[in-house]
Amino acid sequence: MRLALKYQIIMAPAAVLCLMTLLLCFLQFTYWDMSVKRQEVKNLKTAFIALAEADMAAQRMHGVVRFLAETSEFDHRTLVQMSNLHNHLAMAIDQLQRTGLSDASSMNLLLKSVADLDPEQGIQLERFDQTLNWLHPHITEQLDELNQRRENLSDVHREDIDALIAETTFVTIIVLGFAILVGILLSLALARHILHRIQVLSDGAARITSGDFTPPPAPEKIRDELDGLAVSINRMTGQLIRVVAAEKLLEGAEEERRRIAMDIHDQTLADLSAVRRGLETLTQATPCGEAVASIEADLQRAMTNLRAVMDNLHPQTLDILGLPAALESYLEKSCESPGSPAYHFLANPDAAAPDLPRLTQVTVYRMVVEAVNNALRHAHASLLEVSMTLRGGFLVVAVEDNGRGFDHTPRLPTASGGRGLHNIRERARAIGAQVCWRDSRFSSGTRFELTLPLIKS
Repeated sequence: MRLALKYQIIMAPAAVLCLMTLLLCFLQFTYWDMSVKRQEVKNLKTAFIALAEADMAAQRMHGVVRFLAETSEFDHRTLVQMSNLHNHLAMAIDQLQRTGLSDASSMNLLLKSVADLDPEQGIQLERFDQTLNWLHPHITEQLDELNQRRENLSDVHREDIDALIAETTFVTIIVLGFAILVGILLSLALARHILHRIQVLSDGAARITSGDFTPPPAPEKIRDELDGLAVSINRMTGQLIRVVAAEKLLEGAEEERRRIAMDIHDQTLADLSAVRRGLETLTQATPCGEAVASIEADLQRAMTNLRAVMDNLHPQTLDILGLPAALESYLEKSCESPGSPAYHFLANPDAAAPDLPRLTQVTVYRMVVEAVNNALRHAHASLLEVSMTLRGGFLVVAVEDNGRGFDHTPRLPTASGGRGLHNIRERARAIGAQVCWRDSRFSSGTRFELTLPLIKS
């Protein structure tokens, strides 16, 4: 399964980020172990201080007990002093118990000794002396043991710190190097794959622009954005092939029309002209002049109709004078018969300036002629206006009437109608133009508008 393009782009940074996260977790675990050892050293220090305070309180209590044994006198200050010393001893033993470094049996003995030395239970010098004689060496023994553990743990702690620094430095360098390598390899692999696919699409687009309309291969299933682009280019190529085919078809048809018109002019019309000259000679030489004159008139009408057919096949005015003159000439011929609407032809002076290809000019001419014929046949208008203007790089040709109008919603061509509008749309699509029908600016009627973008070289 192929990942989307955005996920492929972030894959390399995501892999590096995951490796960095694992490195941070390793460092956190390593320093947590060091923190545990540091807390153990702190507890040993606390226990050592507590035992030292307990030993100091016990020695002072022992001195007071000896003083009482020598003087055999008890006063209030002595009792207060004993109580204070006992409180210090009890607090030190309690702090030692909270550290949890002393074993249970030893702690029980220490707590029992503290209880025996409580002045509130009565001062028995012999019991106090025995308890203090046992307590002092026991505390001293534990002090020596804790001091040895502190020294050993300090040495181990220093060694652990050195080893930890070396280990974490080594691991950090390895992980960073590996992360950078993985990021570079992933980036190169994904970039190479993406760039290769982009290059394939670019080559296909270059072939299309150079005239080779072979569509690039399209994937069967769209998995990412580049697949969507490949499908779009493939569809665009197919549409372009259809447009070019239609353009070639129109160009071939117009070329064939032009050839037929030239053949009629150069051969058929020349032959008819020779026949007419013969009839003129015959009219002067024979007494049947009226019959010959009638035949000559019929021949003249046939030649006129033939010239109209030639002009319809390929208007010579378009090749000689250009598009505006050809449209004005056709409009003049179409509206010269009685009952035809009044017409106006408006051409911007710049409208004749664009050097349009011959096929484009002929196609525009055909569309405007079709729009004019539609207005003359169906609109029942009294006014017809044709205009050519330039608007910001676009050639705009409009045919407008004040007739009865029609429903210009796009529909499929049928035998009863709609084929002319469909042909206009197809011709416009072949030359890259836009056509539309909308309500006229007059009180009634329809406006046909053709917009052709002008390609500037």
